Amino acid sequence: MKNVKEILARNGFSFKKAFGQNFITDGNLLSGIVADAGIGKEDTVLEIGCGAGTLTYELAQAAKRVVGYEIDKNLAPVLDETLADCPNAEICFCDIMKKKTADLEKELGGQYKVVANLPYYITTPVLMRFVEEAKNVTSLSVMVQEEVAERLCASAGTAEYGAITAAVNLVGSAKIVRRVPKKMFFPVPKVDSAVVRIDIDRSRAEGVNAKIYRDVVRAAFASRRKTLANNLMNSFSMTRSEAERLLLSCGIGEKARGETLDAEQFKTLAKTYGELKWKD
Repeated sequence: MKNVKEILARNGFSFKKAFGQNFITDGNLLSGIVADAGIGKEDTVLEIGCGAGTLTYELAQAAKRVVGYEIDKNLAPVLDETLADCPNAEICFCDIMKKKTADLEKELGGQYKVVANLPYYITTPVLMRFVEEAKNVTSLSVMVQEEVAERLCASAGTAEYGAITAAVNLVGSAKIVRRVPKKMFFPVPKVDSAVVRIDIDRSRAEGVNAKIYRDVVRAAFASRRKTLANNLMNSFSMTRSEAERLLLSCGIGEKARGETLDAEQFKTLAKTYGELKWKD
């Protein structure tokens, strides 16, 4: 790999705090991330936030095709140099969140894997977009703040478990595959990071109304200090007896709290609530 720091300096690039730019140059770490993501010669990879192209380069060595999205157009000359020997990599300079998911997937042309070193401020919206909307993504391997990684992979009943965990677990299984100390980035960020791999299996959500599932999960975590019954009452305008009957019909204790329910229990609750809703 070329000396990226020299390329950045030669092109007069300056880091923009607003874009959360922290780059990685360690070759072993970059190749490790690609291996963690399970990238093979037949894979199409969508990379979000290419930065200086160091990860893009490693992905291009392993994959059939890499499509990268980068919001900072000032990185164009840097990426031209970094990826000069990567004919299978193409870069789109735009905000991926402003592109419709259907249009994006049409351009990718089939199944693909997402790999990204995400700026912390867009972690949740990016993840939720692909978890909830994408039809052809098979996995997401994302570098996130370590604290967020713990939340994504948390077990029900733990302090880290929350709405985003339950949302991911509807269609995916998440695990931390690599921890990355902050000293591995430049500029050095304030916190350590971790790579989370989420393998997607849409069959896990069969028979579940995704919107109702999301509504139930949001209601359950609306206030962690309150019981699930109280949160359901407040979110869905239910009486206490209605909320408690709903929970008991799902095999859930009337004093249970939202953070104690795993994805299967949330699916049962969503399905049962949905049936009651349509009866009304």
